[in-house]
Amino acid sequence: MKHGSLQDRLDFAVAIAREAGQITLQYFRQEGLAVDRKSDDSPVTIADRRAEEHLRARIREGYPDDAILGEELGEVAGSSGYRWILDPIDGTKSFIHGVPLYGTLVAVEHGGEGALGVIMIPALDECVYAAKGLGAWYTRGSASPVRAQVSKCARLNEGLFLTSEVICFEQVGRQEAYSRLQAAARLTRTWGDCYGFMLVATGRAEVMIDAYLSLWDAAALQPILEEAGGSFTDWKGNPTIQSGEAVATNGAIRDEVLAITRQYEKKVAGFGVQGSG
Repeated sequence: MKHGSLQDRLDFAVAIAREAGQITLQYFRQEGLAVDRKSDDSPVTIADRRAEEHLRARIREGYPDDAILGEELGEVAGSSGYRWILDPIDGTKSFIHGVPLYGTLVAVEHGGEGALGVIMIPALDECVYAAKGLGAWYTRGSASPVRAQVSKCARLNEGLFLTSEVICFEQVGRQEAYSRLQAAARLTRTWGDCYGFMLVATGRAEVMIDAYLSLWDAAALQPILEEAGGSFTDWKGNPTIQSGEAVATNGAIRDEVLAITRQYEKKVAGFGVQGSG
């Protein structure tokens, strides 16, 4: 894979993530916004659908031979070996409650691995993005991008532990893991979904864990965390976007966190194919 072609895709991904984010803002905190329920009971709105439609249209124009997988509109095959993976609103529950901690995720997969990723937080106008070998970058508003770097915190008892929803640990039989992580960390908060992973990648938190998540939730995250100097793995420590779970750390406390998570297996079948919303 040439860096030139990857850089082009990264620049394009950042641009279309911003565009899609602006579409979501047209509906954010809109009175009377209709909320539908999907087959897994997770919420979806017209904002999710319109943002994904825009992303798909732009990708078809720019990279017509690439495959596309999106949360709301399924998969389209391609012939180039690249696959775009889209989550137009990661954190729909936050979105529908008027909380600005939701994001638009755009990723490109190549050879079964996350090659690049973008996290755009439209309501806060924050963006972090990365591609393998090209570094991770953070920008807010119109400011010039700066390197995204994880924190240097070396101990969990000095760090901030984040998750999306505590109940997710209970749903997969891992509530004891949550209790142990909370007890070990200096501070625990549910600033979750993709915003939590952004906080780790930019040095504002040390660990973000999801007990289950979908491929479109995970694909953008691995290249961002790794290029920022951190780690993105499953609960056993394998670096993957395919596991249906996620442990992101600043790298320095990775082994301490994995010493806890490795002791717990998923106990409920069927999770890992849904996002936490």
